[in-house]
Amino acid sequence: MTLNSKIDRRAFLRTVSMATAATATLGSVASASSAGASAESLVGRLYDTLSEQQRQQICFDWDYVSDNRGLLRTFVANNWNVTKPEINDDFYNDDQRALITDIFESIIHPDWHERYYRQLEDDAGGFGNEQSIAIFGKPGSDQFELVLTGRHMTLRCDGNSAEHVAFGGPIFYGHAPEFNEGPNHPGNVFWHQAVQANNLYRMLDGKQQKQALREKTPREQSVQFKGKRPESGLAVSEMSSDQKEHLQKVLALLVEMYRESDQKEAMECLKRQGGLDACSLSFFSDNDLGNDGVWDNWRLEGPSFVWHYRGAPHVHVWVNVADDPSVKTNS
Repeated sequence: MTLNSKIDRRAFLRTVSMATAATATLGSVASASSAGASAESLVGRLYDTLSEQQRQQICFDWDYVSDNRGLLRTFVANNWNVTKPEINDDFYNDDQRALITDIFESIIHPDWHERYYRQLEDDAGGFGNEQSIAIFGKPGSDQFELVLTGRHMTLRCDGNSAEHVAFGGPIFYGHAPEFNEGPNHPGNVFWHQAVQANNLYRMLDGKQQKQALREKTPREQSVQFKGKRPESGLAVSEMSSDQKEHLQKVLALLVEMYRESDQKEAMECLKRQGGLDACSLSFFSDNDLGNDGVWDNWRLEGPSFVWHYRGAPHVHVWVNVADDPSVKTNS
C-alpha cells in the first residue's frame, strides 16, 4: 500500500466517522427538540410535512360544518373518528406518525403517559389504532386546533385560540379493561377518581347525603352549560371547610392527567364563574355496580363547568369547561 493510499484511507475513515457522529448528534438534537417542544409547535411541524392530498382529507377551515356532526371542531363523543384515515394507516409516513405521537404525549402530563398507553392498549390495541386526527385552521395563525379522536378519547390542542374554553373545547376520556366491569373496576386507570369522590360522599352528614344523592343519572352526553348552579345535588357552598378541602383534592385528580397549561386554564375558567362554590355535586343511585353504595356515577357541575363521570358498566367521562356559559357544546 502506498503512502498516498494510506492517507486517502485515513481521510475516508475520518470523514465516515465525522458523518456518523454528526448524524447521531442531529438525531439526538431532533429528539430533544421534540421532547421539549409545545404541542402547538409540533402541530405546526406536522402540518408542514403534509402533502396537498393529505391536507384535503384531514385539514379544514376553522368553522367547518359537517353534514351529520355540525361544527366538527367542537364535536365530542365516546367513540368516533373525526376523519377517516387512522393514525397507523399507510396514509401517514413514519415521521408523521412519530410527530402525532409526540403531540399526544405533549398534551398528556408525563406522569400519565404509561396509564394512557395502558388504556389505549386495552381499548384499541395501542396508540394509533382506531384513532384519527384533524387540523382546523392553519397552525401558527390566530385560530387553529388539532383534534385527536378514537374509542374513549377526544383530545384537543389549540394554543388557547379557541376563546373562553378550557382544553380547546369539550373532551372525553374512558377505559374498559372489561366491558362489564366489577364493582371495584379492576385495572381501570381512572377509577381512583371515583373512589376519592365517594370518600367525600362518606364525609357528608345525613342531610347532605340526601341532597347529593339522586335517583337517576342524566344522559351522559348532556354537558351543555346551564348558566347557573344546578338546583339538584349538594351545593358546594353548603359544605364544611374540610369537605371543600377534600373536593379540591378530587378536582386535582381530575385535571392532573393533562399538561400544566391546560390544568391552569381549566382552573382559571372555573374561578371566573365563581369557583367550586358555584358548583353542585351529585351522586346517582341507579346503576350501582355490586349494590355496594359506592356510587359509580357522579357529576360535578357549575354555570359553565361539567365533569360527568359514568362508571357503569365501565368508565366514560365527559368534560366541558369554559369561562362563559354562552359557549355552545356540540355532542
